Amino acid sequence: FVNGKFCKNPALTTANDFLFSGLQVPKSTANPVGSTVTTVFVDQLPGLNTLGISMVRIDFGIGGLNPPHTHPRASEILLVLEGTLYAGFVTTNQLNSTFFEKVLHPGDVFVFPFGMIHFQLNVGKTKAVAIAALSSQNPGVMTLANALFNAKPPIFPEVLAKGFQVDEKFVEKLQKKFWYYNNV
Repeated sequence: FVNGKFCKNPALTTANDFLFSGLQVPKSTANPVGSTVTTVFVDQLPGLNTLGISMVRIDFGIGGLNPPHTHPRASEILLVLEGTLYAGFVTTNQLNSTFFEKVLHPGDVFVFPFGMIHFQLNVGKTKAVAIAALSSQNPGVMTLANALFNAKPPIFPEVLAKGFQVDEKFVEKLQKKFWYYNNV
């Protein structure tokens, strides 16, 4: 049992445990955030278990956003293949919540350190595509808006209202909204 996943008996392992097909296929971005993340984690590719690596393909429509999120068990390195992305991350409170940002073009690489809140936004006039590698076979993903406003059961509105310094009615409105998960 490693990082939340059971190891497969080596005697039962086949070549298919080490193969994922279809990452070259663009995914639809016709959704509320305008992006889709295709994951190649240990759940999709069992041969990754214990290796400490995984990857994703991110397809962006025009104006598409990979919303602010974090990976609780991994750093990420992103390579832009097509389009123009605005990417950034925020450091911890101890580092004054410093914001690091860049506009990225094809061939550019940007690193998101372990656990930092980060995002990518397509700021170009065409679709965009990126590939990212992560330093865990099971990096996890926590999209902030979904985690805070779509928690099951809901977080008390008073907690979020005080935390964000907004009215409780506004929080209740956000909690009633449909929150889209862009991972497939």
